[in-house]
Amino acid sequence: MSKHERAKNLDDKAIADIVSIIDGWSGKLTWDLLLEAVEKRLRQRYTRQTLNNHTRIAEAFRLRKKTLAEQALQPGRRRLDMSPELDAALQRIELLEAMNLRLTLENDRLLEQFVRWAYNASTRGLDKNFLDQPLPVIQRDRTKVTMEELNRRRG
Repeated sequence: MSKHERAKNLDDKAIADIVSIIDGWSGKLTWDLLLEAVEKRLRQRYTRQTLNNHTRIAEAFRLRKKTLAEQALQPGRRRLDMSPELDAALQRIELLEAMNLRLTLENDRLLEQFVRWAYNASTRGLDKNFLDQPLPVIQRDRTKVTMEELNRRRG
């Protein structure tokens, strides 16, 4: 990608992919190293500011950096005489532990947001019954009928 091309906007899948990269990170974690890894995986070059503007990415980065720093202070968990299978299993466990911790914190943040929204809704007189109303159904058939009618009129 040339310097003049702009990377596509981050969608939910790209954000999930980036968070997945962070969850599985081992070794030194910096924004520059993350940007390189993201470019390799997504074939898009983003800036630190772009990634940092997404709460899920920023929080995952902060949490992983903290976890890696804490792990660096602990005595080594891996032994050189460990079988490749056991080493792979330990790496998988570390990845799942990182994901679990991140998802727990994301869930807590969403629950806090829900409580805040519920409070604000109640102060505006919106009750649970109003808030629990289903979303309106999208009427896609209407568009098809209209397009068919237009085609008949033209033909």
